[in-house]
Amino acid sequence: MQPNPPLTNVLEKARKIELRTRKAVEEQLAGGYRSVFRGRGMDFDEVREYAPGDDVRAIDWNVTARSGRPFIKKFLEERELTILLAVDISASGDFGSGETSKRELAAEIASVLALAAMQSRDKVGLVLFSDRVERFIPPRSGHGHVLRLVYEILGTQPQHGGTDIAGALDFINTITHHRTAVFVISDFHTHGGKEAGASLTHALELTGHRHDLTAVWLHDPHELQLPDVGVITMEDAETGEVVELDTSRKKVRRLFRDTAMARHDELRKRLYSSGAGVINIDVAKEYVPSLMRFFAGPKGRLS
Repeated sequence: MQPNPPLTNVLEKARKIELRTRKAVEEQLAGGYRSVFRGRGMDFDEVREYAPGDDVRAIDWNVTARSGRPFIKKFLEERELTILLAVDISASGDFGSGETSKRELAAEIASVLALAAMQSRDKVGLVLFSDRVERFIPPRSGHGHVLRLVYEILGTQPQHGGTDIAGALDFINTITHHRTAVFVISDFHTHGGKEAGASLTHALELTGHRHDLTAVWLHDPHELQLPDVGVITMEDAETGEVVELDTSRKKVRRLFRDTAMARHDELRKRLYSSGAGVINIDVAKEYVPSLMRFFAGPKGRLS
């Protein structure tokens, strides 16, 4: 566990992120955010007979079958939605091949989502997790709340280095008693082989059934290949496992690449087959276009 960074440094960085992301939200993302969640914060009101031009997706098939005529459901829109940001702060988030670590990028994306929610008068909460839930901030509204969320993401030092996404999702399912828009921001690195992968898939499917679930998948292309720099010692940030590799050997680099790509492809399949929406973020590229593509398209669209 690393020591806590100076509070003034964290607050300054949080303010810079909040200011930088506000422009992107106001100019590019606010309308898309609202459209992708249209109809997800609705309360059932009554049914009425179908009229030409009505949305066929609103047809109540049970009433239609009983009456022999098409009826649709009418809804009353709630004043607000609840957004819950589940952010992975495990040790693997400290990696970054560029100037920004995955943790800092997660804070920026969380800020964007929170600000978009605030513009729509929605409440936003935060779950920080490693291999256990490290901190929970209940949903609230207001721009000061956004700054606090970013501050907590940057400043909270996890007590544990591993990752348990399934456990975080179980916690969310326990504390939320009504349908919520849940964004899990993580690199989705887990240990434990096929059993851990199956547990992750089951947790994603279960949470996706109860809530509107979106996986914000952060991945760095440099994690898929080794540079030719001779003998290096590598330590897994989450397990502490240490290995020594001779990167000057093509066979070693090829084996590393093939193994990493296989894990990457398997994770990709699990995320998209779970039914959750997926925002695919390459940390070496600008993330706003990926968010815009997601908000412009149907839930789960490849971005």
